[in-house]
Amino acid sequence: MARELELDLVEVADKANPPVVRIMDYGKYKYEAAQRAKESRKKASNVVVKEMKYRPKIGVGDFDTKTRKVEKFLQEGHKVKITIMFRGREVSHPELGRRILDDIAERVEEYAKVEVYPRLDGRNMTMVLGPDGKKGKTQKRRDRGDQSNQPPAGEQPAAATAPQPAAQQPVQQSAPQSAAEQPAAGSDPS
Repeated sequence: MARELELDLVEVADKANPPVVRIMDYGKYKYEAAQRAKESRKKASNVVVKEMKYRPKIGVGDFDTKTRKVEKFLQEGHKVKITIMFRGREVSHPELGRRILDDIAERVEEYAKVEVYPRLDGRNMTMVLGPDGKKGKTQKRRDRGDQSNQPPAGEQPAAATAPQPAAQQPVQQSAPQSAAEQPAAGSDPS
């Protein structure tokens, strides 16, 4: 029957009793499987770990330049390995390197999270930062000026329709009393 249709007879489950076979074009099946595998490899995200090296005696300008580059890598979705390289007697003051790493983490906390906390490996202190997906997306949206979180036209935001607190509500003044209704200056009201 498979020969009449010019197709292949492919064994699907050989352990079953009786064995299960299928009539198909095996060449076409292999081609489509290869295409699916190729497509899934395209869609897979390749996580790239970038590295930025600092020194304990780094200047303010160099620190700012390197940290801006780290921010750019994180916004692109890459992980960043920060390395503080100690030379000579600098290794006896790891707190200097730790302070630099803390400053970097503080500057990029809007769109990154610390994945590997600072640790000393020989003469190098390292820390790994990873992009924080939800924070990074909101930062990009804010940068683009995206108004997707604004209410639709014609609707007021919830804060505008909420009642004002008592301290901010306008005070209503009572109508002025006539001279007959006002108590006399020296008289007792009771």
